[in-house]
Amino acid sequence: MRLLFTLIVLCTALWSGYWFVSSTAVQEGFESWLAERRAEGWVAETSELSVAGFPNRIDTTFTDLSLADPATGLAWEAPFFQILALSYKPNHVIAVWPNTQRVATPYDKFDITSTDMRASLVVEPSTALALTRATLTAEDVSVAPARLLIQGDNGSTDIATLTVAVEEVEGDPSATYRFGLKADGLAPALPWRLQIDPSGALPDTLEALNADISVTFDAPWDRFAIERARPQPRQIKVELAEAKWGQLELQLAGDVTVDETGQPTGKMTVKARNWRDILAVAVNTGLLPEVLAGTLEEGLGLMAQLSGNPNTLDLPLDFIRGEIYLGPIPLGPAPVLRLR
Repeated sequence: MRLLFTLIVLCTALWSGYWFVSSTAVQEGFESWLAERRAEGWVAETSELSVAGFPNRIDTTFTDLSLADPATGLAWEAPFFQILALSYKPNHVIAVWPNTQRVATPYDKFDITSTDMRASLVVEPSTALALTRATLTAEDVSVAPARLLIQGDNGSTDIATLTVAVEEVEGDPSATYRFGLKADGLAPALPWRLQIDPSGALPDTLEALNADISVTFDAPWDRFAIERARPQPRQIKVELAEAKWGQLELQLAGDVTVDETGQPTGKMTVKARNWRDILAVAVNTGLLPEVLAGTLEEGLGLMAQLSGNPNTLDLPLDFIRGEIYLGPIPLGPAPVLRLR
């Protein structure tokens, strides 16, 4: 009996020592990371950094956290942020966001509210902390510009349920990741809805917004992606991206390569149902010059008649030398695909 008691006491002491050493290393590691960012010119402040969870957890809480990268103009503020981990499995963490936070970009500041926003994150057990897989879920998400856009409306985009997943593609020697997106109950901001649908014919929310995309980057997503520079996409394969909004249905598939300047080259195929309404949306949002709309509608109408369904189109879009083409017809400049 005495031997058993001695073993219990010894194991408790050893585990307590392990937890103390591990939790101290975690706290000092985060404090050093914040100090390194400040030395590089960042804003990297927290009013309190605490570690708790003895005996089986190492839970880190940042209070009044502010991060800002002057090189990109991106910033983030949150009243708290938590990173939760099992003490015996530190490379699998749960990140928990507050119900309110603010994100700033070079173009605007956005207030984000949500309920139960959290992510499960698995990284490689190494100092680089390379991403293996992650899943973020959130409910009742609202993203609103910090400035008031319309009197009586905060200009927010709302999502009932959001799920974003990313997983490293195993067996691929390059830094390739598969992304999944599912947004239920997406209600676009009122100013944007009024711009694309001034008659109010479309419902307030989209019926579906889903995406399944694989992206190869020029570097893996690890801690250096935050500290130094964001990995840049080099190849994008869209298995399927779809949006359904009232009578409008849009599907996209294809793949492009991206050069060092961010210009895509390749082909995408767009399936559009009720394409005339989608064409009107493109004109209203400025994606398509109105001067081209009439000619394009005539040509697309002929293509739809030949396909046997006048309301549905399968359109090949070519990305060539920084431009987007529908067959021989130039539609305008292609987007520059570079991450800040």
